[in-house]
Amino acid sequence: MDETKSNSKFLTFIKSQFDFNFRRDILLYLGAFIGIGIVAFYQSFFLDHVDNLFLIGSMGATSTLIYGAYQSPLVQPRNLFGGHLVSALVGITVLKIFPHSLFIAAPLSVATAIFLMKITRTLHPPGGAIALICALGGEKVREMGYLFVLTPVLSGAAVLFVVAVIFNNLNRNLQYPVKCEFITRIRDKMGLNDKVEVADEKKE
Repeated sequence: MDETKSNSKFLTFIKSQFDFNFRRDILLYLGAFIGIGIVAFYQSFFLDHVDNLFLIGSMGATSTLIYGAYQSPLVQPRNLFGGHLVSALVGITVLKIFPHSLFIAAPLSVATAIFLMKITRTLHPPGGAIALICALGGEKVREMGYLFVLTPVLSGAAVLFVVAVIFNNLNRNLQYPVKCEFITRIRDKMGLNDKVEVADEKKE
């Protein structure tokens, strides 16, 4: 029964990727545009051009998930924030231990981040990139040390999350985060929950 339920969820997710809805997708487009725009502007005050370029790249990957695959467990709050936190902590720690060993820092940071995200159940695919960026960071990243974890990494994730909560939930046919009673109550009051897409739509 569990396997049948899992297959049903997978097929629903795949179908949603080919289901174009102009109003929904234009709102997701605006959310991604505004979210990344704010992050890019904000981070430009902390990082030099190269470091900012790489970090924005990882945030772009997060945006693809949070605005395009909003039902995925990998982009729900626990994974979004937990994955960024774990990966950034790993990356900065590796940077401090192996500041000049690219061939050690690169694989060690990514492998360790994946391992710890699996253990803590916070797997977030862009986390591997976050760990790598931190571990191979430039002079500014070295100077900031663990402060880099708070900002711009976690602050960037928070911006994308808040923008996603606003723009994703303007749609009648989806809810993000998919399991949040507070958001559900707000959507109920706004009359947006008559056709909500959630990952566990069919409950036993």
